[in-house]
Amino acid sequence: MKLKIMLFLLSCQTAVYAQNFKFPALPDQGKSLAELIPAKWKMLDSVSGDLNQDQVKDLALILEYHQEIRESRAYGDNTTDLITEIQKPRILAIYFKTKNGYQLATQNNNFILRSQEGGAMGDPLRPMDIAKNQLSLSFQGGGEWRWKLKYIFKHQEKNWVLEKASNYYYNESSGELSDKQYDFLNRKRMVTTGLGHQSRVVNKTVTEDFPLKTMRTFQSFKKPWTWEISPDEFL
Repeated sequence: MKLKIMLFLLSCQTAVYAQNFKFPALPDQGKSLAELIPAKWKMLDSVSGDLNQDQVKDLALILEYHQEIRESRAYGDNTTDLITEIQKPRILAIYFKTKNGYQLATQNNNFILRSQEGGAMGDPLRPMDIAKNQLSLSFQGGGEWRWKLKYIFKHQEKNWVLEKASNYYYNESSGELSDKQYDFLNRKRMVTTGLGHQSRVVNKTVTEDFPLKTMRTFQSFKKPWTWEISPDEFL
């Protein structure tokens, strides 16, 4: 009986703690990696490279909280379709290298998919990359139908602009695929369809104009799968 009471009290404490959870404000600056990671958070991934075109290697981090919480996550159109999930929150942090260490460039609490948002394939997070002053964020998941998402952001005029993206999904059994490559700078979309995942059948590729009034940023594009580019087409 005592054991049951202890377990009940522990579960109540966890629930209360989850309700009071708040994302921390990351350190504005620090001289070492250890100084940038708050207590009760751990680093899942890190990558270094020049992001602000000053020929100095900057730093991008993905952090995860030590405990699962009750978290509302956006789906669908970014605002109205909210789903409450029990999972560990994640943070994307970008620091610019300075003479005195690292200076916080941005903190994003929403864009990085959580460990349970990959479906049957498990954690969807894939390693980050920095090339040509651009930060690439990649995710992969699904079951019978599998998907791969990639987003390429660049720092422009104190903002992080989505310059390119890709949405590739395929059927593991039939080989049917759809590969959509977006070039937002040039307002182009390249779409490849076919059975090329498992066969030598020649796939069909079409390049088309992609009207876009305003470039998306971390602020206007909250997280993967929430931008309805066209009816029933999400990125």
